[in-house]
Amino acid sequence: MNIDYINFLPPSGNIETKLVLKKAAEAHRYLAELKGIANTIPNQNILIDTLSLQEAKESSAIENIVSTFDDIYQSNAVENIYISSSAKEVHAYSKALKVGFELIKKNGLLTTSHILEIQSHIENNNAGFRKLPGTILLNETTGESVYTPPQDYETIVKLMSNLQDYINDDELSDVDPLIKMAIIHHQFESIHPFYDGNGRTGRIINILYLIKNDLLSLPILYLSRYIVQHKALYYHLLQDVRNTKNWEPWILFMLQAVANTSINTIGIIKEISQSMHQYKSVIREKTPKIYSQDLLNNLFRYPYTKIDYLMKDLEISRNTAIRYLEQLEKVDLIGKKKVGRDNYFVNKSLIHILINPKS
Repeated sequence: MNIDYINFLPPSGNIETKLVLKKAAEAHRYLAELKGIANTIPNQNILIDTLSLQEAKESSAIENIVSTFDDIYQSNAVENIYISSSAKEVHAYSKALKVGFELIKKNGLLTTSHILEIQSHIENNNAGFRKLPGTILLNETTGESVYTPPQDYETIVKLMSNLQDYINDDELSDVDPLIKMAIIHHQFESIHPFYDGNGRTGRIINILYLIKNDLLSLPILYLSRYIVQHKALYYHLLQDVRNTKNWEPWILFMLQAVANTSINTIGIIKEISQSMHQYKSVIREKTPKIYSQDLLNNLFRYPYTKIDYLMKDLEISRNTAIRYLEQLEKVDLIGKKKVGRDNYFVNKSLIHILINPKS
């Protein structure tokens, strides 16, 4: 078994080329705009809950875990109710992302212990770093061996310790944080420290690193969608750095992903904000007695809401919740959908935005 050698970070050579710095400036501009517009949504749980599930869906799809929007939004992690096994995995990813977000907010660091905890939520086990040899990355199409990561536990631990230092100690490298994010992602995927869940964990690390460096306030950068759209190129460039040590094409790809994804997410948030204002106006005009900000927040936090969700969020009785939903259905803001024995009330506008964003 030929094991590919991995250098410790920081990488040698000129990383911040003129092309890279120009693209980094563009990505920073759009990322700053995204951070600003996210703060205009009054209840930020709306964005965390809706966009984290979208990110979870796309990130899981990269690993061939395919789920539908219906399955995802009809499932409920709190109640441990899942429409499908793939929807359960998507919700596990979303939970891992939120756990990581809380760890970053609490500690201001992203350590190996945090990464281990994040991965444990994705895979629902505590297997930790790989201890047994035999992991080889294969070409999905041909089945041929593409890359052999480190095989022994001690090497994995040393490389992850070095990665932890690179993430948290800016004195090791003073390159632009977006460029560092690209390097961190490549190094983590090359170490491939876990038996499973490496890709999903690595993509969560991307988001958390941006939050750690105050480039984002919320875990809402929908990066996996761009990777899904350019999956072949993503894997090609990952391997190309390993083969050639030429970082520029990979870093440019990741910076373009940040720029494009920021633009797309800005569009989604603007649409959600506009839709919330429209719903607010309709409810106040046509059903003024039931209007409250808590009701509006509920409708946009849960694309598929339920009687129980309203009862909990608004602290109202079951009969009152039913009456509210019936009135909202009459004015065509929500649609009733029966799944098994459960009734879901679908926010028509929000679902359309999430499934068919203009961007």
